[in-house]
Amino acid sequence: MAFSKTQLSQQIKQEASRLGFMGCGISKAGFLEEEAPLLEAWLKQGYHGEMKWMENHFDKRLDPTKLVPGAKSVISVLLNYLPEKTQPDKAPKISKYAYGEDYHFVLKRKLKALMQFIREQIGEVEGRAFVDSAPVMDRAWARRSGLGWVGKHSLLLTKGAGSYYFVGELILDLDLAYDREVAAHCGSCTKCIDACPTEAIVAPEVVDGSKCISYLTIELKEAIPNHFKEQMEGWAFGCDICQDVCPWNRFAAPTTEEAFAPHPELLEMEESDWREITEEVFKKVFKKSAVKRTGYKGLGRNLAFLGNRDQSENE
Repeated sequence: MAFSKTQLSQQIKQEASRLGFMGCGISKAGFLEEEAPLLEAWLKQGYHGEMKWMENHFDKRLDPTKLVPGAKSVISVLLNYLPEKTQPDKAPKISKYAYGEDYHFVLKRKLKALMQFIREQIGEVEGRAFVDSAPVMDRAWARRSGLGWVGKHSLLLTKGAGSYYFVGELILDLDLAYDREVAAHCGSCTKCIDACPTEAIVAPEVVDGSKCISYLTIELKEAIPNHFKEQMEGWAFGCDICQDVCPWNRFAAPTTEEAFAPHPELLEMEESDWREITEEVFKKVFKKSAVKRTGYKGLGRNLAFLGNRDQSENE
């Protein structure tokens, strides 16, 4: 049976929902004209810090047809990661997205299952799944797919859901029915800008990545500059401040994705436990977590900078 573009698009969205995605939208693949000058300006300002890989594949980053030849559609999906419970108040903080299993693996599994479903419905389709691991502008495509708008903190926001979710894509050589963009709803609110302790949000939707606490604790491989000493607010891996203060996150509900459930010991670790964390405990608590990106030594460096660990223990 041949499906119309509208019917197939609806089936894809239903399957995405069945797989656990909280949102699924579809946009027409093509060059991101609006984003091109903004990305170029951001790079010229050096806002990517030591993330030199951001300078690579400029054309691919803006044109999905250079990643998937003949690409016609970009299917964007959202996957909620908000934990039901968080860490003890005085413990060094880990960004909520890293509580459970590394999102790269969880999203990629689900996207591959969605791709398999599409192929079962209509036969051979060329395409690829992308989860933050290739030059794809996730938020731009999710916005074009009608899944939300880009907030002043530069993250995607969705009415009734907030921003505690991951974004992934399938880029396909398949014509589908496309969704419309939604209007932005930040208005005059500047809570995220005002709350950032390092003043990394330099303008609405523009973040100086080199000043962002997430960059300092994850991407930066050298010593964290001392002038950030009083601005870290207890963050040992990542940072959620701009999301935590956003009024739209009043509507965020805890995830039902079991893979994102935190290791039980993480929620029991008090300040003293972090001061004495061993490599064995690190490997057990963060066995599948994205925290492994910074490694035991990297986390030790961050804890020492916060004053939660003796510097000599990290040498």
